[in-house]
Amino acid sequence: MTAPRTPRTPGNDEPPRNDEELPLNAVSPNEARDLAWLLRGLGDEVPAIRGSVLLSADGMLKAAHGFDRTSAEQMAALASSLFSITRSAGTRFDGSNEVRQVVAELRSSQLFISWAGFNSVLAVMASADADPALVGFEMARLIRAVRPFLHTAARPAAAASDRAASP
Repeated sequence: MTAPRTPRTPGNDEPPRNDEELPLNAVSPNEARDLAWLLRGLGDEVPAIRGSVLLSADGMLKAAHGFDRTSAEQMAALASSLFSITRSAGTRFDGSNEVRQVVAELRSSQLFISWAGFNSVLAVMASADADPALVGFEMARLIRAVRPFLHTAARPAAAASDRAASP
């Protein structure tokens, strides 16, 4: 599968400028760069967004913008956990494991976590004064526009012999 091509704009074809825009694991370098560009565009649309990460549902970081590598990986793990807990709550109390969005209001920030396609999650950290409707709308618009490119392939199941060999 080929990654989406982003429009060529000044600076778009330059190498990443800093650690927050470097290609991250789980996707090819070209695809990760394109995904980071998409996340950067989300931040440009909503200046109150401090950072965003795209991750697989099991917490593997795919792309990030606005966070250093360590913070991006921590945010991916946290978002995966909150998304999973919310799916469990939905299964138990709503009759469905479908999660549209998780929102947490913190002292000086807001955290938004949304389903972003097959096995993918988008997490956004915004300032406390951000308009939640605007952040949610722009996240949904981005996801709708490029959903097929946000999908994460399922990991192959480990064979019984692989599990037995693990320490």
